[in-house]
Amino acid sequence: MMSFTYLIVVIITAVIIVIAALGVAKAISPRSYNPQKGESYECGMPTQGKSWMQFKVGYYLFAILFLMFDVETVFLFPWAAVVQNIGVQGLVSVLFFLLILVLGLAYAWRKGALEWK
Repeated sequence: MMSFTYLIVVIITAVIIVIAALGVAKAISPRSYNPQKGESYECGMPTQGKSWMQFKVGYYLFAILFLMFDVETVFLFPWAAVVQNIGVQGLVSVLFFLLILVLGLAYAWRKGALEWK
């Protein structure tokens, strides 16, 4: 029961800190309502044509694949820090995790998601 109370206190504290940070940022942020700030900006030059246009789905697939392997790296860092202490069970679980990711990479490769056309 005592650990549950600590959890509630941590969650309430986190919510209060987030609300306070957003409130302080809103209170002290500069307010300049220049219409030029609402325009699209690209390399210091004014945009030509419509700003709202469709992109090829390949860009999104490439971004999702990048995020997938970025998250893989984030999950492997803690494992690398404690690899000597977790034993064979930890090694098997990480190998299973890597197998799933390699299968995902093989699927994306076979579907042509990695080709930049």
